[in-house]
Amino acid sequence: MDSLRIIPPPRGSLRGEGNDRPLAEEQKGCRRVQRVVCPGSFDPVTNGHLDIISRAAGLYDEVIVAVLINVTKKSLFTVDERVEMLGQITARYGNVKIERFHGLLVDFCAANGITAVIKGLRAVSDFEYEMQMAQMNYRMAKVETLFMTTNPLYSFLSSSLVKEIARYGGDVSGLVPELVLSSLRERLAEAE
Repeated sequence: MDSLRIIPPPRGSLRGEGNDRPLAEEQKGCRRVQRVVCPGSFDPVTNGHLDIISRAAGLYDEVIVAVLINVTKKSLFTVDERVEMLGQITARYGNVKIERFHGLLVDFCAANGITAVIKGLRAVSDFEYEMQMAQMNYRMAKVETLFMTTNPLYSFLSSSLVKEIARYGGDVSGLVPELVLSSLRERLAEAE
């Protein structure tokens, strides 16, 4: 059977950090997840995104937030603007790095020594799509996908919904970080 399980170690319990206890039988042959990637377009980053990023940062040694460069999609914010906003918003997490990528996520993972992707799930409809992507990523490059359920406060939240509400003058405060809120208001004012 070609099944590979990834069991993340508790923080501070990695080999070489003063813990020389033998591995449990079920851990033998497993790759240790120390770095995960949290990919997305983040146009704009929402409090739902930030919830997943911050929770992942509490579980893993390093979280790479990978901002997708998609030249075929019209974005509200440029990739550089999204990277800058994410960098400022996540600056308090010492183990979060912001990167940009284009092309296949598995190629980004291979180039950066990442063995697992972390994805937030809002609803069953998210799972159906994400499971298909997860299975393809595993088939192509043995990259695991770890699903994290969204905080119920953000289960309805998406970047496209935030943009639509904001475009029509709706209040999106509380749905996005303050930095994003001010940038969103400025960008939409420029478009008028």
